[in-house]
Amino acid sequence: MKLSFKPADVFVDRHNGPDAAAVAEMLHTIGVESVDQLINETVPARIRLKHELNLPAALTERQFLHRFKQIAGQNKVFRSFIGLGYHDTWLPPVILRNIMENPGWYTAYTPYQAEIAQGRLEALINYQTMVIDLTGLEIANASLLDEGTAAAEALHMFHGLTKKKNATKFFVSEQVLPQTIDVLRTRATPLGIDLVVGDHRTADLSDEAVFGAIVQYPAADGEVFDYTDFISQAHTNGILVAVAADLLALTLLKAPGEMGADAVVGNSQRFGVPLGYGGPHAGFLATKDAYKRVIPGRIIGQSVDATGNKAYRMALQTREQHIRREKATSNICTAQVLLSVIAGMYAVYHGPERLKQIAANVHLLTRQLAAGLQELGLTLNVENYFDTISLTLESPELQQALKAELEAQGINLRYFAEANVGISLHEKAEAADVADILRAFAKVLGKPAATAAEVVEAPADLELTWPTELIRTSEFLTHPVFNTHHAEHELLRYMKQLENKDLSLAHSMISLGSCTMKLNATAEMIPVTWPEIGQLHPFAPREQAQGYAEIFRDLEAWLCEVTGFDAVSLQPNSGAQGEYAGLLVIKAYHEARGDHHRNVALIPASAHGTNPASAAMCGMNIVVVKSTEQGEIDLQDLKEKAEKHSANLSCLMVTYPSTHGVYEESIIDICNLIHEHGGRVYMDGANMNAQVGLTSPANIGADVCHLNLHKTFCIPHGGGGPGVGPIGVVKDLAPYLPGHVVVDADGRSGGAVSAAPWGSASILPISYAYIAMMGGEGLKAATQTAILNANYLKARLEEHYPVLYTGAQGRVAHEMILECRHFKKAGIEVEDIAKRLMDYGFHAPTVSFPVAGTLMVEPTESESKEELDRFVEAMIKIRQEIREVEEGRADAKDNLLKHAPHTAAVLLHEEWTRPYSREQAAYPTDFARRYKFWPSVSRIDSAFGDRNLICACTPIEAYADQEEHLVPTDKGPSY
Repeated sequence: MKLSFKPADVFVDRHNGPDAAAVAEMLHTIGVESVDQLINETVPARIRLKHELNLPAALTERQFLHRFKQIAGQNKVFRSFIGLGYHDTWLPPVILRNIMENPGWYTAYTPYQAEIAQGRLEALINYQTMVIDLTGLEIANASLLDEGTAAAEALHMFHGLTKKKNATKFFVSEQVLPQTIDVLRTRATPLGIDLVVGDHRTADLSDEAVFGAIVQYPAADGEVFDYTDFISQAHTNGILVAVAADLLALTLLKAPGEMGADAVVGNSQRFGVPLGYGGPHAGFLATKDAYKRVIPGRIIGQSVDATGNKAYRMALQTREQHIRREKATSNICTAQVLLSVIAGMYAVYHGPERLKQIAANVHLLTRQLAAGLQELGLTLNVENYFDTISLTLESPELQQALKAELEAQGINLRYFAEANVGISLHEKAEAADVADILRAFAKVLGKPAATAAEVVEAPADLELTWPTELIRTSEFLTHPVFNTHHAEHELLRYMKQLENKDLSLAHSMISLGSCTMKLNATAEMIPVTWPEIGQLHPFAPREQAQGYAEIFRDLEAWLCEVTGFDAVSLQPNSGAQGEYAGLLVIKAYHEARGDHHRNVALIPASAHGTNPASAAMCGMNIVVVKSTEQGEIDLQDLKEKAEKHSANLSCLMVTYPSTHGVYEESIIDICNLIHEHGGRVYMDGANMNAQVGLTSPANIGADVCHLNLHKTFCIPHGGGGPGVGPIGVVKDLAPYLPGHVVVDADGRSGGAVSAAPWGSASILPISYAYIAMMGGEGLKAATQTAILNANYLKARLEEHYPVLYTGAQGRVAHEMILECRHFKKAGIEVEDIAKRLMDYGFHAPTVSFPVAGTLMVEPTESESKEELDRFVEAMIKIRQEIREVEEGRADAKDNLLKHAPHTAAVLLHEEWTRPYSREQAAYPTDFARRYKFWPSVSRIDSAFGDRNLICACTPIEAYADQEEHLVPTDKGPSY
């Protein structure tokens, strides 16, 4: 026997599903001799890369984890009391292990198919209820990207609601967090809105141009203001007011809704979500019920299923404003679902009393700290405070001496200009931390250290000294869900019950076109929860984050190599944010050249709705370009419109391969045409999984591209977020990439698009790991395998479901559109197929996008031939079920598809009058019999949910007269 050495943990073999034998069988089915032949018949030769990717050699899993531990070790995890909207927190291990580290939660998809997402939807209802209760408002969304973008969404919402004709000004308190002001300015400028930054106590609210305002509660320096009079005065002048609030503080402080606030925004990070050098964290926006039709983002609502039982769904079906395309005021496409689930579960675990106790602990320690500083002869800049105090030292030299002394002890405070110092305590702060801080002050002031120690030993049982009108008296989190699961065993079981209601990649493939639900390898995920990654404050001195600096440098360089671009910004924390940031870069480029008039964006009719929404947010005029019957850009229409708008052309937005799953042969000519007319080309990176290693955005002529790291580069979708959407640009656009007001982001001049300088920094190690373990050859192999898997599915399915679009040689890219519209003649809708797939144990492909009445299928490279074959079997059997309806052998309304999905409760009911067997309904394949995933509710009535909008936990009284299980009536598909 001849032996040869080869590592057993070569990552590419783990990532790509089909082995050599499977590949050979799949090639035979497709009708080609080799993978190279398939690629040559699929990807136009003109756009192919002329070189291999120049990336470091692939590491094995063990090599990567060893190497990455060394990189992460360069980060210095100090005790952080910087604050500014970011606070260290304690994530209960039971939530850490069972949600954050659990693929059952982090590999699920956005809950568009609500019947197999009831667990996540309930967790999001809990989150919305938590936000509603604490803010004192009536409705809240299911999370936004961060506090800065939540504030920007409030600005847009107010601008759309105002009745003022000259609404051009938005007042911002100077005590709003600086990064929030930065994001607000970025969002306001393209729309011609001026930010008026000043003191809310002296602001002129009589200015007719002011349509909205925002204040911070508590303020950035720690002061707690009562905004009741300010809000009342604003309302008198027709001004809507948002309050940026701290959820933990609201357990003790009067709710902003009780002050009259029209919206409350903020960040739920301190409810158990790690600092993570700035993200990901779930922002929130709560508002009045009157604004429920304009609130940005997703809202989870309650409806009923076909049997009349309570069921959850995304209210108003998605609540994503980008469906309004060029009329949208928001391009939201990602909610921070995983993070909002964690924050909501933190509230479930602790309940109202323990949350108040955590807040009390923080405040009492802050009181002790303040008393100690005053004992040392210092004067505070704040009178009423919760967890943050600020003061002014005698000189900058004294400030620097204090900084050096504290950093020597591993402690970070916030150091302002003019010798100001800010200190924010948090859940993990202890008396010993207060003592260490006071000793450092005492030392640099030349005072006895004993004084500090004595203060720390002072009694901790203190009365609140805030004015009565600032103290919260209203109850919150009264629903049983927040008062039941405080024992770990109870919480563990509750989380498991919810998890069991959700289908994820842990169960079966999720073949969503445009969404690339691929392997999120455990080796990639492990570093995310290391303290060196999770416990750094985003505004810590950069010398303490050298590990992160190396990660950023490497990742940016690797992404430049993959895209062919010259520079990358990692700041955008979603794909839609990447779109927006990329368009802002193009806009800034034109304006720097004096071409302020270049504001026309050409956008194909087939584009994802976020494309025109992002362009609208940048103040661009949108011109739609027609598509041909083959789904490609209509070149003649493009030429005519490029010529017509040549003088004002800003950019073309294009997705490649096309949204229809085809490599358009003319893409280079398209890009050249735009450049000839002075425009730039923005490429949507949604389909980069079909480019990496074979072609690149720069190679086809694009100037800007956003990359969905949660698609091509393996960051998990997390049930609808977190997402990451960095942008790459050519050299002359690089100076206009996003900057940051607090941390110098390498001298870039663009405005911030996210609150944190590097966006969702703590999950960038996932993509870093993917590239490091795949290497250049592995990344190319992944793209080839994605194309192989897609064309194998096409070959197996096309005789049952016509494939709508193919390339010149009959091939598809990494995804395809299956024609289902002709089934309507028999009364079968594409939704019926989607729901019936649940009975087979699969999540449906993308429904009705980009073509209504179709399914867009993307298998990804991670799925094995065995899994692909199981999916094929399900789709063929469903086609047979449709044929029975077409041929009259099954009733047009009373059939397997119209009643799908079938729950255990329905199937076990003693009366069964349907014209098909229970076994046909429940176990259509051997796979379904052996590994049955049971939908927890029957088909949900979306219209009922829209008519009866309930977006919080149902009051317990509502259950009093409701029967627990309603009986199917067999009166058709409505039950």
